[in-house]
Amino acid sequence: MKTSIALAVCCFVLALAAGCAAPGAPQPPSLRLPMTVDNLSVVRKGSRVVLSWSSPTETTDHQAMRWPTVTRICRVLNQFPTNVCGEVVKEIKTSELVSELPAARKPVVSFEDVLPPSLIATQNQATYAVEVVNQRGHSAGLSNQVRVPLVLTPPAPTNFRAKLDAQGPLLEWNAEAEPVSAPGVSYRLRVYRRAKDKKEFLLTSEQPYRAGEDEARDPGFEWEQQYDYKIAAVTTIAALEHSASAAASHAATEVEGDDSDLVHLVVRDTFPPSVPGGLQAVFSSVGQKPFIDLTWAPDTESDLAGYKVYRHTAASTVVVVSSDLLKAPAWRDNNVQPGQKYYYTVSAVDLRGNESAQSAPAEESVPMEVR
Repeated sequence: MKTSIALAVCCFVLALAAGCAAPGAPQPPSLRLPMTVDNLSVVRKGSRVVLSWSSPTETTDHQAMRWPTVTRICRVLNQFPTNVCGEVVKEIKTSELVSELPAARKPVVSFEDVLPPSLIATQNQATYAVEVVNQRGHSAGLSNQVRVPLVLTPPAPTNFRAKLDAQGPLLEWNAEAEPVSAPGVSYRLRVYRRAKDKKEFLLTSEQPYRAGEDEARDPGFEWEQQYDYKIAAVTTIAALEHSASAAASHAATEVEGDDSDLVHLVVRDTFPPSVPGGLQAVFSSVGQKPFIDLTWAPDTESDLAGYKVYRHTAASTVVVVSSDLLKAPAWRDNNVQPGQKYYYTVSAVDLRGNESAQSAPAEESVPMEVR
């Protein structure tokens, strides 16, 4: 019995000694303040402002976040930078923010703020920031701050439509009256195209905003494709110069308005090339077998594949006499007979097999006696 008691006392003393010998000074308790966000970005589209950022995963003392937090969406008018959260647009539990790329090293979350019409005015600006607070409502401060101009954006054009002709897609629409002009503010229209099975839209053309009916071509289309098109108005605020003591100037600011309805177009080439013109036929035989040379003005279509030559006589039907598509606007008919009169026409064929109408005829006779 005494031996057991002595052994227990000895173990207690050794354990106490080991605890006293642990290295390092005692650490203060964590304040549990989430790290501040440093990658806040913003995109405005019409009345929608989309904020994106990465939620903190550590506290300011570099401990892993193990407690629930709340993210405040802060908005302040006409003040940059700001030291306060200003108007809290929304409070969101960080657990409710869903990342589009959860496997990324720093997953990005987003929030969409819809601007009320009363807030949008030509000269106003909004400053946005996010503030992540702990369970006690404390934070390490505001995130980096981003500015959004609250300029008016014209409404999307109406009656947006697309049709096809020999030159390709033709886009047409109707725009409302142009917004009231303001110093340094201008308005344009942008046309976007998306190929079938693609997510991203590409800018195809841009032109001044004009009220009423208007149209645009798609200069970069390809035949035998399917496209979605949309159009949007954009407001541009001209660059503002600094004072003479500054070395740079502010860049111009652009805000794009809401998109029009989508229109879908199947770009299938069923349009034949232009009818060849200027066809001439000339007989020749001096010192050689008789023949008739044909020449005509070349077609200029970029998708031209070649030409066909047709021939007939007064007693025969029209037939194709060129064996293959001709690449050059000329051909020699070596199969002519003395005393016969021949009538010729030419057509153009494109890469997809569309054939033009036949040209105006040219005629030529072969003498009865060929020298």
